[in-house]
Amino acid sequence: MTRRAARLTAALLISAGLAACSGGGSGLGSAGSAGSATSLPGGGGNRQAQPQAAERRETIWDVFSDRRNPNDTVAVNKYLWNASLDVLYFLPIQSIDPFTGVIVTGYGTPPGGGRSYRATIKVSDPALDARALKVSLQGAGGAAVAPDTVRAVEDAILTRARQLRVQDRNL
Repeated sequence: MTRRAARLTAALLISAGLAACSGGGSGLGSAGSAGSATSLPGGGGNRQAQPQAAERRETIWDVFSDRRNPNDTVAVNKYLWNASLDVLYFLPIQSIDPFTGVIVTGYGTPPGGGRSYRATIKVSDPALDARALKVSLQGAGGAAVAPDTVRAVEDAILTRARQLRVQDRNL
């Protein structure tokens, strides 16, 4: 009896999996469904909607396709980005997202310093401007860092970014 139940369960799972992958409309937003008849305003009655020529069907294989737009660009200033990595080289990087412009680091001790810091840097604009750079520092255990220290790190990043830009122009 359990063998028969196992076969029935396997058959149901396979048929449900195949039905899910078939790409057929279920009536929810698909162009060929029963809900595609539209009524015209003013008592025009029901009329079948014209089928769309460029209808996109999704299948399980779409998971493996690369459908990114090749025209997407990164809206982050490369000089500020590289300067942030140069200035804060002593901090271990936890995550980097060049598309949003966020760099998150772990705790590290600056050369010649005794206190460990952690930084989050956000480059929010493609312009080489102080308003495009946001730096957040934390001390060990989440302790607050003096605003003068944060300002000094921002100034060091901006200075290094200007140096990188001047070096590019000299090429």
